[in-house]
Amino acid sequence: MPKFDLSQYATVEERLKLFWADPANADARIITLNHTTDSKLWVTETRLYLTAGDQANDLPKTTGWASEAATDPFSLEKCETSSLGRALSNYIYSGSKRASREEMTKVAVMEWLEQAQSLTSLTQMRELYLQAKANNAPQEVLDKLKAMGDALRQADFDI
Repeated sequence: MPKFDLSQYATVEERLKLFWADPANADARIITLNHTTDSKLWVTETRLYLTAGDQANDLPKTTGWASEAATDPFSLEKCETSSLGRALSNYIYSGSKRASREEMTKVAVMEWLEQAQSLTSLTQMRELYLQAKANNAPQEVLDKLKAMGDALRQADFDI
């Protein structure tokens, strides 16, 4: 189970709503650029401009960069969201935690799957699955944990 509470992290959407609700940002612009050069890895940069003049002079208030392995049809969108979250966090919209909930979910996914690799009992795998499910793990993770549990179950029958 992750060593942190995902609910303590703001989502990029929450940060973006705060940004647009701030009257100081009435003339702001958010521009995301795709810097991808490899078909296996998306790379994006998001620039926050507070005024049209700043954008015309290419003077962003802040930027955010992100990369995402091109593993599914939504990898580019995930990458864009991450770079936007980083740009907002680099400005003044980080909340109590700098990383976004989306970024920390990636960490949690890696921890759940890493922990699952070391399990040797179906009971342990069930417990991990239930913890992941209770912590709103993405369906993709739950499916992988279930498949790993099925493999353990099959191994028990093969003995």
